Amino acid sequence: MMTAANAWLPDLRRSVDNLLLHKLRSLLTMLGMIFGVAAVLSMLSIGAGAQQQVMAFIEDLGVRNLIVEAKETTDRQVWAKVRQQSPGLSFRDVRAMQASVAGVDALSPRKRFTPTKLVPKSQGDTPVVYGIDPNYLSIGGLRVIGGRFFTAEEAAHADAMCVLGEAARLNLFGVDDPIGRYVKVNEQWFRIVGLAGPQAVAQGDVAGVPAQDRNNVIYVPTSAAILRLEDNNSSIRDEIDGVYVRVKPDADVTAAAATVRGILSASHRGADDYALVVPAELLAEQQRTKRIFDIVMVALASISLLVGGIGIMNIMLASVLERTREIGIRRAIGARRTDIVRQFVMETTLIAVAGGTVGLLVGASLSRAIASFAGWSTIISSGSLALAFSVSVLIGLVSGVYPAMKASRLDPVEALHYE
Repeated sequence: MMTAANAWLPDLRRSVDNLLLHKLRSLLTMLGMIFGVAAVLSMLSIGAGAQQQVMAFIEDLGVRNLIVEAKETTDRQVWAKVRQQSPGLSFRDVRAMQASVAGVDALSPRKRFTPTKLVPKSQGDTPVVYGIDPNYLSIGGLRVIGGRFFTAEEAAHADAMCVLGEAARLNLFGVDDPIGRYVKVNEQWFRIVGLAGPQAVAQGDVAGVPAQDRNNVIYVPTSAAILRLEDNNSSIRDEIDGVYVRVKPDADVTAAAATVRGILSASHRGADDYALVVPAELLAEQQRTKRIFDIVMVALASISLLVGGIGIMNIMLASVLERTREIGIRRAIGARRTDIVRQFVMETTLIAVAGGTVGLLVGASLSRAIASFAGWSTIISSGSLALAFSVSVLIGLVSGVYPAMKASRLDPVEALHYE
């Protein structure tokens, strides 16, 4: 073990001294690895953040849930054309699902409104009103963090009460406790009885689920939404615009989804005026996409770092010519080919390790900056750190082998006479 150390340490010191002797050249050689590693780490962190956000959103939808979304339009000509074929999403569809879908655990229709007036006035984006049944509390995985949710009896009486999502509460009341107070939606006052906890949000549409901040919502009973709230476009809207279905743990989600498709296809006469979202299928598809994404990122990592490796090889080949006499002297006093190879490979390894380390720091800083200024979610995992660093070191090693072999094959006599 001491013999191995005695053989490596002098070469290590010699490599460090040579790199420090040409500081600017060493730094420029490292730049390819630095920017390559930084770019790879940034891409992986942004991709992982986006993937996690979508995965969390899908999981929050509920893997045992089925969601039906109406495809509504405000264009009267389009609406009239669709209505010649389909009556739109309605309570009749809800009753058919309750009667025909095997293993239904809970079900809630939804009637959604965008208020034209709100009191107190919203300090941010206008909250959306969701008319839903009390069953939605368990179907949607809502957590009541203050007060309570409205009961089935209160919903049946169309009582004017509501539960605020987290963002809706902040937009309307700031940090004040709103429970027991009132919010005026259009011309109707609703008493606030509860507060809902935060929910995962997707940045855009996800397979039929429209982009909507599910925290910026005012939940009211379905009957109260239909009876009490005015809507300018109510004449061309579906009776309801969504249905949430949760199946029992022992039920087949795929079979339940097929039954729902059959019911809607029959009642809507094949019209494409609704979308059926199956979160379990979305989750499986997203996991497959994530695996493909990871493979693509590995390929991109190899390509981007290959540029840095070519730069290292180019500089080391130039260094071989520059140090021909040095190599000749070392060979003349007894250095073996393996000693020459070890020295040059060690230099490239030092360049790759130093460049990779600085690249990780730059990449992590860049990811944080992107997250801060662009508002994107980024995740720096140990796997992405290990991947970026290990690929940089590997390419550095490979890039140094050819110059090292070329240096070791130099004839000592010719090397000593080289000018």
